[in-house]
Amino acid sequence: MPFSRTTTTLIGLTCAAALTLSACSSDDETTGSSAPATAVDGPITIVASTNVWGSVAEAVAGNLAQVKSIIADPSADPHSYEASAGDAAEVSEASLVVYNGGGYDEFIHDILGTEAKNVPSVNAFDLLDASHDDAGHDDAAESTTAAEPAADEHSHGEVNEHVWYNAEVTAATAESIAEKLGELDPDNAAQYTANAETFHDQIHDITDVTTKIAAEHAGAPVAQTEPIAHYLIEESGLDDKTPEDFKDAIEEGNDPSPASIAATRDLFTSKSVRALVYNIQTEDSVTQDIRSTADAAGVPVVEVTETLPDGMTYIEWQTKAAQDLEAALTAS
Repeated sequence: MPFSRTTTTLIGLTCAAALTLSACSSDDETTGSSAPATAVDGPITIVASTNVWGSVAEAVAGNLAQVKSIIADPSADPHSYEASAGDAAEVSEASLVVYNGGGYDEFIHDILGTEAKNVPSVNAFDLLDASHDDAGHDDAAESTTAAEPAADEHSHGEVNEHVWYNAEVTAATAESIAEKLGELDPDNAAQYTANAETFHDQIHDITDVTTKIAAEHAGAPVAQTEPIAHYLIEESGLDDKTPEDFKDAIEEGNDPSPASIAATRDLFTSKSVRALVYNIQTEDSVTQDIRSTADAAGVPVVEVTETLPDGMTYIEWQTKAAQDLEAALTAS
């Protein structure tokens, strides 16, 4: 059944008020506050906010730890997910917690700030600046840092909380997981490091495709129904033409203005863009209309998701997303 973020947000309003959750960002987001990791006796347990970060944790831990992902159902929206008492208990009892951060999975941030204060954690969003520095990005071009996102820039410009679409941030997250696991389980530290290095090597399956897109389709205009694939588009050297107010409204679960809908539809009827990046997990009548408009105009549609499809690893999933984008641009 198609998922509507608007519906889920309405269902979660009571919990959101109680836990001071926000749709996408939090003024209370703290960074660098992970509890220290010290050697533990017994099995290592990792709790991830979503199966995306669960897959990354599994790649690093191998068979040396048990990994549990709280959100694996593609119909569940981390922006407004209501943590159960069982979720809180799992986080509190974990050896390590891995989450997205940046306000995306705020329920984890809330639990870590209360009953799970002593649980070590890895926040992927915190690693955004470091990965940009490593990739040679110009820090001066960024008006906001990853560590201190402005409340109105959580999904715009240079800063976007959907960091799993940034392959280098994900590789850095794997390395941070390996470091934490090495502190929790010193006897196997070398194995965790080796697994993270292997994962980083596999990241090239993704970046080789985005580099090819950037070389062959530099500056190609595209549009998207909401900005979850921001970094995939950015690293591919493409130009996102989607009106900001349209993306804002869809991302926040609001109805876009008639003017922004008309402007977005015009991108396809005028064939001003070469592909539509479409989040199939947050469909509603507006986004379905945009997709129908793209289909009618012969503009290829690239389907993306926020959680892993069944049976796929992170590397497989993101490589396919990049390959699908390349195929769409080649066909248009």
